[in-house]
Amino acid sequence: MKRIITLALLACICLAAEAKLTVSSVCSDGMVLQQKTDAAIWGFANPGSQISVTPSWDGKTYRAKTDADGKWIVKVATPAASYKAYTVAVKGDGGSIRINDVLVGEVWLASGQSNMEMPMRGYFNCPVENAQAYICAPAAKEKIRMFKIHQNQTYEPLQDVENSRWEGAEPASVQWMSATAYFFAYQLNRMLDVPVGIVSCAYGGARIESWTPKEILETYPDENLDPAYMESLIHYHRPYLAYNAMLNPVKGYTIKGFIWYQGCSNVGFHEQFVERMGNMVSHWRECWNDTEAKLPFYMVEIAPYRYKPETAVSAASLLRQAQHEAAKVIPNSGIAVTNDLVESYEKDNIHPAKKFEVGDRLARLALNRNYGFHAVACDSPEAVRCFNYNGLSNEIAVELTHMDNGASRWMEIEGLEVAGSEGIFYPVTYAYFEGDPKVLRIRCDKVWDPCQVRYGWGDFNPGNLKNTDGMPVAPFWVKLEK
Repeated sequence: MKRIITLALLACICLAAEAKLTVSSVCSDGMVLQQKTDAAIWGFANPGSQISVTPSWDGKTYRAKTDADGKWIVKVATPAASYKAYTVAVKGDGGSIRINDVLVGEVWLASGQSNMEMPMRGYFNCPVENAQAYICAPAAKEKIRMFKIHQNQTYEPLQDVENSRWEGAEPASVQWMSATAYFFAYQLNRMLDVPVGIVSCAYGGARIESWTPKEILETYPDENLDPAYMESLIHYHRPYLAYNAMLNPVKGYTIKGFIWYQGCSNVGFHEQFVERMGNMVSHWRECWNDTEAKLPFYMVEIAPYRYKPETAVSAASLLRQAQHEAAKVIPNSGIAVTNDLVESYEKDNIHPAKKFEVGDRLARLALNRNYGFHAVACDSPEAVRCFNYNGLSNEIAVELTHMDNGASRWMEIEGLEVAGSEGIFYPVTYAYFEGDPKVLRIRCDKVWDPCQVRYGWGDFNPGNLKNTDGMPVAPFWVKLEK
C-alpha cells in the first residue's frame, strides 16, 4: 500500500510539473501570425526553465529561458502568407504543447469602444446592415480569424486572458465578431488573398483613459485614480482598468497595425483629447517595441448622434475636430470619416447600422498606405481655407483637399451651411466647382455678406458631399480669411 501511495504521489508530481508549461491564450490553436517577420510566441513555465519552440514551416528550433516570473518568449521567423495550416511544437519544463492549425497572414489589433465591439448580429434594437448576408455565407475559416478578448477590468496588469480563443469565419462565430473589424478583414482578404487575423480588444463606453496605463494617467492633474472614487464611476468610464485586463495580456503579439473606433465617451473633453490620444498611441507602440512609429494607427470619426444636452457649439463636432487634429499630429496615422453613414431615424442611436462602410474605409487606408494599392482612394477631402472668390461680395469659396476631379454633386447638398456677419447660418443646397476643381464656390440668397461656412457641423448633421472617388468630405467650420 505504501508503495502504491508513493507511486501515486510521484505521478501527481510529474503531472504537476508537466502542467506548468503553458502558452499565452493568444498564441494558441488557430492563431494567425504576421507574415515575413519575427513573430512573437510566448507562455509561462517554472522560472529558469529552458524552452524550445519549433514551427513546422521550417523545422528550425528557437530557444528561450523563462525569467524570474516564469515568462518565456521567442521570435520565430515566419514565411510568406498562405492558406496552409502549420503546427508549432513547444517543449520545456518537463512538458510539451502542440499548437495546431496555425496560419500565416496579416494581423491587426482592433480596439476602442462599443462601435468597434458591436458584433455582426448587432445590439438590441441596433442591427448591422446586411449582416445576415455575411453570417450566412460559406465558412471561410482559413480566410478570416478573430481572437476576441471579453470585457474585463483589473487594478493590476494581467498576463493572460480567460475564455478567449481564435475562431475562424463561419456562421456560428461570425455573428459574434466585431462587425467593423470583420468588414475590415473581409476587404483586406479580398484584395490580398491571404489569411487575415484580428485581435479584437474593445470595451463599450470606454474612454481614452480606459486604455491608458496608470503611470501615464498619474501625470494628468485632473485624473482621480483613488480606487474608491473609481468604483463610484460607471464601469466603462474607469481609467486604466481595461488596459490592465485586456490589452496588457496581448501586447507585443506581432501585428501589422491598429484600427481604432472610439471617442463618444470623450465628448465634452475635446481640449485634452489630442494630447491624450497621442500619449496613448505612443505608449501602445512602445508596448510593441515600435520606436519608429512603423505600426499604422487608423481611427474612425465618431458618427452623428444627438448627445444630451445639446450645446450651441456642439461638443460632438469639437471632438470630431480633435480626432482629425490627432490624426494629423500622430505619426503614421489616418482617419475614416463617418458623417455620411447614418439615417435620419438614427439620431438617437449611437450605434449606426452601416458598419461595412466603416470597415471598408479603414481597409482603404491600409490597402493604399501599407499594401501598395495606390489606386485605392482612402483620403477624405478636408477644408483648408475660406476666402472670397474673384472679389464677389455675395459669394464665398472653400478650398478642399483631395478634390482634384471635383465633387459627387453640386445640387441637393445636405449638411452645408453659410453665415454672414450676423452669425446666423442658413442651409446651402447648391454649390459648384468652376475653374479650380479644389475650390467649392457657395452662394445663398439669404446671405449677402458670407463670412463663414460649415459642413456637417453639429451633434447630428449628416452630409452627403463626396469627391468623385466616393470619399466623404470631413466636417468643418471655416471663417473668411482677413
